[in-house]
Amino acid sequence: MPHTLPAFSAQDALVAIMVTVSVSDEAIRTSELVAIERQVNHAPVFADYEMDAVREVAQTVYRLMGEEDGLDTLFAMVREALPERLFETAYALACDVAAADGRLGQAELRLLEEVRDEFDIDRLHAAAIERGARARHMVL
Repeated sequence: MPHTLPAFSAQDALVAIMVTVSVSDEAIRTSELVAIERQVNHAPVFADYEMDAVREVAQTVYRLMGEEDGLDTLFAMVREALPERLFETAYALACDVAAADGRLGQAELRLLEEVRDEFDIDRLHAAAIERGARARHMVL
């Protein structure tokens, strides 16, 4: 019996991409959760977004990741909710979450590549976004 999934708002879609990156390596790290919370609390795109909604979006992502074609379903939901002008924003948020713990595993790298492809991010723009994320998450 198929279950119905809640429709995402544009902000939900951005949160879903961040959560998906966090769970991609099957180890949700505190630094990644803090990065998501920081973005939701401070990024202008989340100005009127309720932090409580993050939990519901995360539950949807977890549910989808347990399904065979869950990532495809998730990307379809995100594309439906997200205006094209926010595709680079979604990729930037994904890169920030991936960089938050100071290491990028193969699963995260593959997922970032899929996000790039899904949103048709130009290679030069993607490289600039990736470099910015790396610079923001450097440690002494």
